[in-house]
Amino acid sequence: MISNVVNKHNNVKSLVYVAAFAPDTGEAAADLAGKFPGGTLGEALAPLVKLAGGGVDLYIDQTKFHDQFAHDISAEDAALMAITQRPINEAALAEKSPNPAWKLLPSYFVFVDSDKNIPAKALRFMAERAGSRRTVVVKGASHVVMVSEPNIVAELIENAAN
Repeated sequence: MISNVVNKHNNVKSLVYVAAFAPDTGEAAADLAGKFPGGTLGEALAPLVKLAGGGVDLYIDQTKFHDQFAHDISAEDAALMAITQRPINEAALAEKSPNPAWKLLPSYFVFVDSDKNIPAKALRFMAERAGSRRTVVVKGASHVVMVSEPNIVAELIENAAN
């Protein structure tokens, strides 16, 4: 998680959250996802995949992927993303964050007003709480704003790097 990056790398100068969670100490992504209305990710999940060592992996149902995750890219590109998606382990969503880097480093946020995975209200809340130096809200884009609007994302990253 980007919020914990300074615990591993001491040369990080700023953070850029791209449609991403920014939990506070003791907070989990699942806590933030459920704090605000608007997310439909739970309804779009495929059946859970039980792991041999315990726990489960979560995937977005391939038939729902385009609408849920990437509605602003081509159906062909979304289909490729759907079949190559990496799962998230359910435990990762419940993992509590240690002291987040956004309390120490300048932070920047780019997110969309129509994200179906992380509600826009949650994303705005996290950006404001982190004292975002610059927040860019992209109208009508999807959760994969870095794919559909790469120039906007790259510009913010360059701004943060300078």
